[in-house]
Parts: sequence; structure tokens; C-alpha cells
Amino acid sequence: MSTVLFACMDADTLGGIQRVTHTVAQGLAGRGHDVHVVGLHRAERPFRYVERPAYHRHVIHRTLMGKVSGPAMRRERRRLGELFDRLAPGFAVMTSPGVVTRLKSLLPGHLLPIGQYHGSYQHARGSWHLGSVRGHYGGLEKAVFVSEDDAWLFSEHALLPNVWSLPNPLPDWPSRAAGLTGHRVLGVGRLEGVKRFDRLISAFALACRDAAESWELHLIGEGDERERLRAHALACGVADRVVFRGAVPAAEMGREYLSGSVLGLSSEHEGLPLVVGEAASYGVPSVAFDVSGGVRSLVLDGETGLLAPPADVDAFAAALAGLMGSVRERRRLGAAARAHAREFRLERVLDRWEALFENVTR
Repeated sequence: MSTVLFACMDADTLGGIQRVTHTVAQGLAGRGHDVHVVGLHRAERPFRYVERPAYHRHVIHRTLMGKVSGPAMRRERRRLGELFDRLAPGFAVMTSPGVVTRLKSLLPGHLLPIGQYHGSYQHARGSWHLGSVRGHYGGLEKAVFVSEDDAWLFSEHALLPNVWSLPNPLPDWPSRAAGLTGHRVLGVGRLEGVKRFDRLISAFALACRDAAESWELHLIGEGDERERLRAHALACGVADRVVFRGAVPAAEMGREYLSGSVLGLSSEHEGLPLVVGEAASYGVPSVAFDVSGGVRSLVLDGETGLLAPPADVDAFAAALAGLMGSVRERRRLGAAARAHAREFRLERVLDRWEALFENVTR
């Protein structure tokens, strides 16, 4: 078995990169690998993803993410060097472009560098990420993306010769599926601008005009957009139907999916959204904006859920209304979604990680 080190800018904040990192770390540790999770900075509000970690955890700086002084950078290099020297040969998985630029020149020869990018090509193209990936990932052993579509796009447009695709895993697999008879649409995620829950509320309001029954939209999550979204729901005439649930502990999310009938994903951009996979594992179909290969890998349009063109609220509302109006269609898509989601079960994704390690060392 090998040493596997996962490095994040901040390993303990509530977020998708962190959740995937801790899930995979625990899974690989359970298979006998010597696994280490490194956060270059501490989290402002640390979130515990694994109750009894079988892997080692390290925090390099006791400061939050931000500009790092010269002395702090020297301490970082020293502390990382001491950690690297203690580790047996294996792999260093750098989970974002920022981590790659900080660590790749520091890694010793016995830790083979792998760079992950958790976002989509579309998102990278609109930010500094694409230039960073193009400039730094090609010299690594592998550049890992969350979907085959994204891996191909980076290969073509960032001229990367070393791409690989690895989906985000589902941490658990439920023993039963949702009945889909309730009248509840779910929106799950941080209440922040990029998630565009305002568009979900707008689409829900339009869909409700044609709904024979009284439906509710439950928004699960916390964030700075809460009051603005509440005002938007009032302006759309659905303030009494939009329920702001706040944060729900991960251990209780199963009950939420079992009570839901449709998941709405209205994000501006996504890599591979775990909430869609989790909903699918409970047999809950999704309506989503078609913003990435990762979304398309989970939502097969017309088969496991429905896709709308990016930012097209009217099309999203029409798709949502169709599912709200037909329990039979919800069950057809939901059953197919649950069957498809088996490809994202943790054990299958861990197999693919180990295949990646074998390919690197072949």
C-alpha cells in the first residue's frame, strides 16, 4: 500500500472540495493506505467530516487563508519539508490550482504529484483558473478532472497531455428510496450568489401557476443571501411556500431526501454536484441548469432528470412544472437516477483512485 497525501488550501471548511477529500481519505485509509490530509491554513469554522478519521490530519498555518508574509512562507516550506521527509514513497494529491502553485516545487521525488480540479472547464475559462491549470498541471504526473467531458475539454483547450477523470464519490448508500408522493421541491447548498437560488425561486413561482396541488420549496443551507432570497420570494408571490430550513446536519439529510420529490439545481457553475448524486441515490430526480460535464454525467436529460439551458429560468420552470404535475414521471426518472448513481458509490470511486495510482507508477 502507498502513502497518499491530500493537500487543500483549507481542509476543514464546509465545502465540496473538503468533503470529497475527507471522504476519499477515509476510504483509502480503510483499504490500508497511509493517508494524510493537509490544510495549508486553518478554517474559520472547522467542520468535522469524519467522526473517527483513520487518516492523519495536519494544519500548516494557524492563520486563515489570505496573503502570506515572507517569514510565514519560509515556515510553511520548513514544516512541509519536515512532513514530506517523514513519509514513505507515494502520491501527493493537490486539490486546487492554488495548492499546485504553492506545493509542486516543494515536493520531493518520492511523492509523485497529482493535480485535481474540482470545477468545470466552463468555470475555469471564465476565471484565472484556466491559465493556472494550463501553466502548472501539464508537468504533473496526472491532471484529474471530475468528468470525462471536462477532462477532454482541458486536454483540448489547455493542451494537457496527462488528463484523467475521477468523479466525486457518494459517502453513503441508502437502503430505501423516496416515495415521491409529497409536494416538496428541495434546494440544497450554501445560500450564496453562485448557487443562484433566486433563479430557483423564480422558476418555482412560475411552476406553481400550473400546479394542481400546493407545493413547497425547501431551501437547506445557510449563507449571506438568506434575507435577499426571502425578499425575492415575497416579490415572486411565493413567500408562504418557500421554507428556509437553515443548515441540516449531514446525518439528518437522508430524512430530507426521503421527504422530497424533486431536487432543483440552479447554480451558475458546478463541477460535479454531490447534492444531485445524493438525491439520485434516494431515487429523487433533479432539474438542473446544464452548466458542466459533471452535471451532465449525473443528470442524463430525459432519462435520470431534466436539464435546462444555462440561466434559462422559463425552461427550468417548465421542466419543474412537468415533474411537479406527474408522480409517474418523477418515479420513472427517479428509479433511473438511483440506478445510475450506483456508479458513484464510494467503493467504485476508490477502485478508480487505485487504478489511477497504478497507472502513474506503471
